[in-house]
Formats: sequence, structure tokens, C-alpha cells
Amino acid sequence: MEVAEDHVHLLVDIPPKQSVGGTVRELKSLSARYMFKRFPYLRVFWTDEMWSPGYFVRSVGDSVTAAMVSRYIETPEQKVELGPVQAQLFPKARRPKRRA
Repeated sequence: MEVAEDHVHLLVDIPPKQSVGGTVRELKSLSARYMFKRFPYLRVFWTDEMWSPGYFVRSVGDSVTAAMVSRYIETPEQKVELGPVQAQLFPKARRPKRRA
């Protein structure tokens, strides 16, 4: 985990049967509840919700490994390039020519 001024980085292993959105909601809910309980004066600053509704998720795989993401989180002052954010759903592959 890395906590920056305006966002948090987490490396989380989510079981395949659990949704990413559900996990994010749960993390935000539990952490906000903990923060308000531990630091009651925060309620003065946040009257509605502590976390913004948005989030960014990057899965690991062939081009981006868990070790790369872990290194990225551990070294906030020297960000490691993780590659393109948008995954390719259908990467350009050579298709066999059809015979007429």
C-alpha cells in the first residue's frame, strides 16, 4: 500500500468469484468507517462521503506482473512505467488467408 496526498495505491488479490467493484466498495466503506471511528474530528471535514466514487484498476498478467506493480507501489518517488493502461481486447494477430 502507498498513501499519496490525493489517492491510495493497493495491490490486492481478489478471488475470481468476487467482483472488483464490490471489493472496492467494501474497502472504501470499511476504511472510512475505521477512519471516522479512530479520528472523530474528520467528520467536520467530510459531511457526506470520505472517498470519491471513482477508482482505477489494473490487472496483472503477461505484460504487467505483480512484482512490477509491487515495485511501483514501493517506490513512489521513482515511478516505474507499467505500460499502456488500456488492455487490448482483440490484439492484432495474423489471420490465415481464406481460400476462395
